[in-house]
Amino acid sequence: MAEQIIQEIHSQIQSKKKILATPPQEDAPSVDITNIRMPTPPSYKVGDKIATRKAYGQALAKLGHASDRIIALDGDTKNSTFSDLFKKEHPDRFIECYIAEQNMVSIAVGCATRNRTVPFCSTFAAFFTRAFDQIRMAAISESNINLCGSHCGVSIGEDGPSQMALEDLAMFRSVPKSTVFYPSDGVSTEKAVELAANTKGICFIRTSRPENAIIYSNNEDFQIGQAKVVLKSKDDQVTVIGAGVTLHEALAAADLLKKEKINIRVLDPFTIKPLDRKLILDSARATKGRILTVEDHYYEGGIGEAVSSAVVGEPGVTVTRLAVNQVPRSGKPAELLKMFGIDKDAIAQAVKDLVAKA
Repeated sequence: MAEQIIQEIHSQIQSKKKILATPPQEDAPSVDITNIRMPTPPSYKVGDKIATRKAYGQALAKLGHASDRIIALDGDTKNSTFSDLFKKEHPDRFIECYIAEQNMVSIAVGCATRNRTVPFCSTFAAFFTRAFDQIRMAAISESNINLCGSHCGVSIGEDGPSQMALEDLAMFRSVPKSTVFYPSDGVSTEKAVELAANTKGICFIRTSRPENAIIYSNNEDFQIGQAKVVLKSKDDQVTVIGAGVTLHEALAAADLLKKEKINIRVLDPFTIKPLDRKLILDSARATKGRILTVEDHYYEGGIGEAVSSAVVGEPGVTVTRLAVNQVPRSGKPAELLKMFGIDKDAIAQAVKDLVAKA
């Protein structure tokens, strides 16, 4: 019907003057945003303590030296998310979006169009919930943006529940083709930033406020969908899966349990989506089919449900979950982890209960 419609439009034109529209010139220089690699390996020392939110800022500033196409955006939280480290080193590639998270995500989508830049947005993970519409539409538009949410869970402490991200894993896991990173130390955080820069789709990196020990050597290899066995022995009774602060609580629980002659296998999922189903099942089978998940997140939609859906229908495998079960409150991080039953003592007790059941 095109010709008929064109004729109809032409018949409506009253001016006989010819309008010459010149098509836009393709004069943008070609850029390459593939295979962006860290200029140097991580430089952490096992046992030293650093918050993953700070490791994110350091990693992003470092990656900025590898490519001038890396840009950072923040929602007026740069001294807390540590994106200010990027701003100090690459001021012309930092966009301050202030407390307008929906706008920030939209700007990132704009910056990522036509494969011109690799944007990293950061704010408190809780504040991304108000930009879910923009994140959802970014996924539908097949955009390639990276979002880092800091201050997750009750472990942020005194700031209280309005700042505690306890729904973010559920939200980002539900986004089509998303990748959800949950690094547990400085080394894995740096690797997550590098991997996110080279991964298509919506990437989310969940970072924590407390300082935790470096557990990986600088040459440790990390891949999307590849979990790590952080602790194992020949006679492990239960597979315990934690991430971020709860991984460190699980390692502390292992020390407590050892005194009672109970060994546990401790897994770090690294990515919550995709999840390393094979390693989880192999570990479960080596520990009498018993899995215990522990997370600084609500029960709904987090690590426990991700693991449960991964092993559903597997004979002889049971999943026990520890998570935050109600709206939290302000307090010291250790007090809150204890109050909501996700600290080392709660993990040790849950393991003992599982072993006693047998």
